[in-house]
Amino acid sequence: MPGSVKGVIKRSRSTVETAIEHGRATVETAIEHGRATVEDALLHGRATVESAIHHGRATVETAIYHGRATMQAAVLHGREDIRIESVPVPQAGPGELIVQVGAALTCGTDLKVFRRGYHARMIVPPALFGHELAGTVVQAGEGVDEFAAGDRVVALNSAPCGKCYFCERGQENLCDDLLFNNGAYAEYIRIPARIVAKNTLRVPEHVPLEHAALTEPLACAVHGFEDSNPHPGDLVAVIGGGPLGLMMLHVASLAGCETIAIVKHDGQVEAAKQLGAAHVVQATSIRKAIRETRAITPNDRGVDIAIEAVGVPDAWEEAVEMVRKGGTVNFFGGCALGTLVKLDTNRIHYSDITLRATFHHTPAICRKALDLVAGGRFQAGAFITGRAHLYELNRVFEKLMNRSSEIKTAIVP
Repeated sequence: MPGSVKGVIKRSRSTVETAIEHGRATVETAIEHGRATVEDALLHGRATVESAIHHGRATVETAIYHGRATMQAAVLHGREDIRIESVPVPQAGPGELIVQVGAALTCGTDLKVFRRGYHARMIVPPALFGHELAGTVVQAGEGVDEFAAGDRVVALNSAPCGKCYFCERGQENLCDDLLFNNGAYAEYIRIPARIVAKNTLRVPEHVPLEHAALTEPLACAVHGFEDSNPHPGDLVAVIGGGPLGLMMLHVASLAGCETIAIVKHDGQVEAAKQLGAAHVVQATSIRKAIRETRAITPNDRGVDIAIEAVGVPDAWEEAVEMVRKGGTVNFFGGCALGTLVKLDTNRIHYSDITLRATFHHTPAICRKALDLVAGGRFQAGAFITGRAHLYELNRVFEKLMNRSSEIKTAIVP
C-alpha cells in the first residue's frame, strides 16, 4: 500500500509539473505573440501617423503657397539700404523649384554687400537679397522628377555650367558661367533649373532646417581647408574669429589638426575654445599675434598651415610671417577689389613657402558639407547664435556692423 501511495503521488506530481510546464510555455508563447502583435501595431501606427503629419503639412503648405499672390521679401536698393517689400510670389518654370524658406542665415558676404551696396559677381541692386537657406518645396516645375512638394531641401547659392574649360578640369568653383542665386531673405525663393539639377540636396529628417542652411558657408570652409593640403597632427593657425574663421577652425579640429585661433574680441575667444581651438591668441597688434603664435610652436619655427580668414591686407602679410619653412599659407579671406599687399619675397623663396587662395565651393564639396552637418560631429547649433523675423533684418545687420558677439542669425520669415 505505501508503495502504491508513493507511486500515485509521484505520478500525480509528474502530471502537475508537466501541466505547469506546458501551461507556462503556453502563457509565455501567448505573451510573446501578444507583445509582437502590440509592437507591430504600434510601429505601423506610428509610421502611419508620421506619414499623415508629413503629407498633411505638405498639403497645407502647398495650399497656402497657391493661395498667395504676394509675399514679403528683403530688397537691396544700395549701400546700407534694405527694404522689406511686398513682391509677387514666384512661380516655378521648367526644371525649377519654389521653396518656402524655413531659415535664412546671415553671412559675412551679405554684410559686405550691405555695406557696399552691391557685389560685382553676385548681386546688382535693386535685387532680392540673401543666399544661405534651407526650406520646404511647395512647387516643382515641369520636368523635375527628383523633388516634390513637401521635400525638405537645401538649395545652394550657385551652380557651375559643367561645360567650360574650368569645369572640365574639375575646377567648377572657377566656372566661366557660374550661376548665382539670391533671395533667401523672403517667404519663398525660386531655385533656377541648373541649381535644382546640380546643387539642391535633400535634408535628412533629423537635421533642423537652420542647421542645413549652414551647408553653403561650411562648403567654402571645407574647400579652403582641403586646399591647404593638411595632414592629421598639423599645427594650423586660423586668423579671424568671424563665422568662416570659426568654421574653418572647427573643420580643422575635427580633421585631427592642432589648431590656434587668432582673434581680437572676448566673445571670439570663448567661441574658438568651444569649437576645438587647442590654443587661442587674442591680440589687436599684428606683431604680437605673430610673436605669440610662433612661440606656441617648437623652437619658434612657425605653424604648418596659416589660414587668413579676415580679408584685409595686413592679415595676409601676417599669415606669411607666422608659417614655418616649407609650410602653406591660404589666403582664404577675399580683400576688396584693387587691394595690394607687400610680401617678403626673400622669405617666401628661400623658405619654400606655398601660397594658395581658395574661392567658393563645388557641388561635390557641398555634399561633403551637408554630410558633416548630418553626421552630428559638427557643432551646427554653436553657429546659430541669434534668431529674428524678416522685418528685423535691418536691425540685425546694424548689430553685425557694430561687431556684436553673434556668429550667425537665423532669419525666419
